[in-house]
Amino acid sequence: MENYSSLVSAQQLFFQSDRTKDITFRVKALQTLRNAIKNHENELLEALRADLNKSEFEAYSTEIGFVLEELRFTISRLHSWVKPQKVKTPITHLGSESYIHSEPYGVTLIIAPWNYPFQLAIAPLIGAISAGNCAVMKPSELTPKTSEILEKLITEYFPKDYISVVQGGIETSQALLMEPFDYIFFTGSVPVGKIIMEAAAKNLTPVTLELGGKSPCIVHDDAHLKLAAKRIAWGKYTNAGQTCIAPDYLYIHKNVKDEFLNLLKQTITELYGSEPLDNPNFTRIVSERHFDRLSSFLSNGEIYFGGKTNREKRLIEPTVLIDITWDEPIMQDEIFGPIFPVLEYTDLSEVIIGIHHHPKPLSLYIFTENNEIQKKVVNSISFGGGCVNDTVYHFASPHLPFGGVGPSGIGSYHGKGSYDAFSHKKSILKQTTRFDIPFRYPNVKNGLKKIKMFMK
Repeated sequence: MENYSSLVSAQQLFFQSDRTKDITFRVKALQTLRNAIKNHENELLEALRADLNKSEFEAYSTEIGFVLEELRFTISRLHSWVKPQKVKTPITHLGSESYIHSEPYGVTLIIAPWNYPFQLAIAPLIGAISAGNCAVMKPSELTPKTSEILEKLITEYFPKDYISVVQGGIETSQALLMEPFDYIFFTGSVPVGKIIMEAAAKNLTPVTLELGGKSPCIVHDDAHLKLAAKRIAWGKYTNAGQTCIAPDYLYIHKNVKDEFLNLLKQTITELYGSEPLDNPNFTRIVSERHFDRLSSFLSNGEIYFGGKTNREKRLIEPTVLIDITWDEPIMQDEIFGPIFPVLEYTDLSEVIIGIHHHPKPLSLYIFTENNEIQKKVVNSISFGGGCVNDTVYHFASPHLPFGGVGPSGIGSYHGKGSYDAFSHKKSILKQTTRFDIPFRYPNVKNGLKKIKMFMK
């Protein structure tokens, strides 16, 4: 098995030099990363096209542009984030001051997935750099061209003992997980997330796990249907549905089901054309294994719209399935593709009960004009995050920490959330030497009585 102990040791030495803790060093590293991305923008666009057939628009907006904006946001605010946070001190601690210091964990491991192979590798790295860590990055072997450019970009601009990219498959990940990293950040599937957590437990290594699950999308009978159809189609079929926060299935109110599905059908045609398999900009499925798994779902229920495939090009057109129940194979696990199963309901309680019977989702989307229904759904169902009257958009706000809950993930990031994810919060109490508080000592007369007066 591969051995990365020398790489990790080199990064440990670099970290122990305290260079990464200097705020000027961190800002400069973030600026260098931003310049590197801009300088390699065309190569990245070509790589994303080669790996997933992402259009220039989709590759820039969901990968490159997203990361550049995250960098701009972080660079402009980092000086305020790194300052020790002064907090209140209780009267029992008279004379002292209390602070929370954010300190880096040390040498971190970032394991990235294939669906957004650039964005989901670099966004955590921004957090690692801003918090003052070193980092080893393991990009996905299923998107080799993007991983190649990623390695080239990092190697060209950063010393290996500070930031390094390691390429390889499952064996490489296994070998890396044997090393004593100070923090692990993983984005991927729930089954692999469990393996990561098990490996981290051996060294009691803290983790952030960005996983997934079946994210519901609910359309109530008072929703703005035309707008809902457009926003849901965009959220579901971007990147051919290979998005961890894509609406996984649709719960539609019986009263508006036919009208909404007709609007959804029209919207899909407007966005992707009447023959999506011939659309040169429609994203392909990442591998034949994933293509075959998704294709098997097309026999579930009844095809309302779409359903055509091209195995040679690994393309599946945007598809809507009706007459679906929770017993169908497509409803057992996250779909991660451009197939949209539809369930109908008459009472909101059916929806809440249905979702409660399954693992907590990463995201949830509710379309309704009724504030009470919005509150009921948000308060009654546990999920990572989501939107009211939109899909996916919450992910793009640096002010909203993004992450799952339960089986859909542990921890969160984005914006200051990324800085916090890669920082240990060290609590410090600074005590005065001008006087002492005598009643805390056991030899004080009537000490217990005095202690009880303070500690009620």
